[in-house]
Amino acid sequence: MAIHADDIVVDKKDQLEKIESFCLPDEVIRAVFDLKGAGTGFIGITNRRIIFYDKSLVTARKAMISIPYSRMSMVGSEDDKGFLLKSGHFVTGKLTVSGLGFDDRAFEFRGGDRAHLAHRIIAEYLL
Repeated sequence: MAIHADDIVVDKKDQLEKIESFCLPDEVIRAVFDLKGAGTGFIGITNRRIIFYDKSLVTARKAMISIPYSRMSMVGSEDDKGFLLKSGHFVTGKLTVSGLGFDDRAFEFRGGDRAHLAHRIIAEYLL
C-alpha cells in the first residue's frame, strides 16, 4: 500500500484512490491535483515519479501514465502575464515536464498556486 506524506495535498479523494492503486508498496504520495481542459484528468506526484490520468477525447482512450524522475530533465511554468507575482506564485496554472524518451507533457492546473506547488515538489526530486 502506498504511503501518504504528512503534508499530502489532495483535490479529490477518488483521484487519490486511483493513484494509490498504481503505487508501489513503499511509494510516498506527495500530492494529487485535479487538472482542467479537454483531454485531462489528474496528476499524482510521488517520491519516485509523476502519475497522470490521460483521457484523450480524440482517441477515446484512457490511460494511467508514469514518468519517473530519472527520465525527467526539466519542469517549467508557462509565462503568459509576467513570471512572478509579488506573492511569489506562478501567474499561470500551466506546468510542462520534459525528459528523455518522451514528448513534452503540459498540465493545466486549477490555479497558479497548485501549479506552483507541483513545480516545487517535482523540483525537489530533480535537483
